Amino acid sequence: MTHYDPNDPNRVPPVETVYTETVTTAAPLHTETVETTVVRESNNTGWWIAGILGGLVILAVLWILFSRGAQPQTDEALLQAQADAAAAQAQADSALIQGQVAGAQASVDIARADAARSQAEAIRAASEARAAEARSSSPVIIERQVPAPAPANGGVAVVTPTAPQN
Repeated sequence: MTHYDPNDPNRVPPVETVYTETVTTAAPLHTETVETTVVRESNNTGWWIAGILGGLVILAVLWILFSRGAQPQTDEALLQAQADAAAAQAQADSALIQGQVAGAQASVDIARADAARSQAEAIRAASEARAAEARSSSPVIIERQVPAPAPANGGVAVVTPTAPQN
């Protein structure tokens, strides 16, 4: 049985105070104990105080959260500064790449100029070598006896501009 059961004969009414006495004497045949039990009515005052304090705490938290207002201007300034820094970094990277491309183009131009100079030097050296060879060698003269051909038409030689020369 519980104290919630309205039909319980041992139930204590909530407003009454109950005193139970049991008397004990020292006689060998009879023993009694005195016991006093005081039952008080339930009191909800502590729960009401805790509930009011909890509500005040919730109101204070909401007040703090909603009284802050909009985000400060520093957030927008920070975002703008980050965007400016990113743009500056992109420009620096672009300038670096353009410098590398220009350096590579200059290297290619220098290599082409060196190749043209080397080719010109090779041609000049070959022509100087041919000229030196031509100067250093003496002309070769080949002598041999060749019989003169006999005139074809009876012994008289006729020279005409269209006549074959043998």
